[in-house]
Amino acid sequence: MGGSSDVPALRRGLAVLRVLADRAEPVTAAWLARELALPRSTAYHLLAELTDAGFVTHLPDQRRYALGLAAFELGAAYLRNEPLEHIARPLLRQFADRHRHTVHLGVLHGRETLYLVREQPTSAHTLVTDVGVRLPAHLTASGRAMLAHLPAAQVRALFPNRDAFVDRTGRGPKHLPALRGLLTDERRRGWAIEDGHVTTGFASVAVPVLDGHDRPVAAISATFRHHCPGDTECGTPPPDLVPAVLRLAVQITARAVRRLS
Repeated sequence: MGGSSDVPALRRGLAVLRVLADRAEPVTAAWLARELALPRSTAYHLLAELTDAGFVTHLPDQRRYALGLAAFELGAAYLRNEPLEHIARPLLRQFADRHRHTVHLGVLHGRETLYLVREQPTSAHTLVTDVGVRLPAHLTASGRAMLAHLPAAQVRALFPNRDAFVDRTGRGPKHLPALRGLLTDERRRGWAIEDGHVTTGFASVAVPVLDGHDRPVAAISATFRHHCPGDTECGTPPPDLVPAVLRLAVQITARAVRRLS
């Protein structure tokens, strides 16, 4: 046992994670050492340990560091045990009853979307997006709504090569440049859509739930039956659905901020 001698190192490691969490872009070890008033050798040592544990991602071509996958997995685990899903559930139930669409609350779990809550109208069609199910984030509207608000370097760390791009129906991004193009468009307009990327004959729209630093903590998605008139995806949701999901995300965000503040 290291005893109390390990406490300062633990505190410094946590300080590194807090700084990385507050930065929109990756940082250099030298910048981090100055920010935390650490010897540069100490900063490198802490970053190496956190990188080995998966909490930090090293981008060697940039000589910079960002949060790693383990940090996001901890965030997803926290969300599974805190009030967000309890806040969202009654609002999702009301939405499903009013709009007659299945609606979900999802979070990022690595490069997958993990569904925490699903509410659906009576006689709804069977979907693969049940509670506890994980699907490739680059294919789901929920996943891309959240990925669109991550730093570009973090997206690249999640999808380092073509092997990371799972294919389900032949639709959806198959490499990083295609994904980045979709994320740019979806962040600009404030919502994401997948048109048959997960299940043929169904489409979904999603809106992110953001914290006070504009970081994605979850996403709200609504799924509907959809067949494009041609051979290629058209990505056209019902005209009233996107505004309704946007309003729902605003409601959930406002209640979560009040509850957690």
